[in-house]
Amino acid sequence: MDLSVFPPLNAGLNTVSALLLVAGYWLIRQRAITGHTICMLGATLTSTLFLISYLYYHAHHGSTRFLGQGWIRPVYFTILISHTILAATQVPLIVMTLFHAFRGNFHKHIRLARITLPIWLYVSVTGVVVYWMLYRMEY
Repeated sequence: MDLSVFPPLNAGLNTVSALLLVAGYWLIRQRAITGHTICMLGATLTSTLFLISYLYYHAHHGSTRFLGQGWIRPVYFTILISHTILAATQVPLIVMTLFHAFRGNFHKHIRLARITLPIWLYVSVTGVVVYWMLYRMEY
């Protein structure tokens, strides 16, 4: 299998997830609960597919070395480190936020979603930024 399809696929999944998160947030602000639910489940699905794809790629490819030099190097690693720490943190937050929604415990769901959404959105967007810095920028 050609592993080169995975980095753009992963960036695409992160992009779709970020767009669904923004749409889901906008819809809940409009009190469109069904639309919100569909968007958030879509974001969960695309993020799950991303995680599976990412783990498969890195299990078979390993890591890719960042080639940038100079001022861009600390910028890249700052973004990567914050992205990685928050990516690990977001998984249990997403699970608990969904758990409370499915249980109908909307007070806890809303309180947790106020923490989960910005982290999830940051991780999705910085995932795309890391992809561009690692695979698309020329140094």
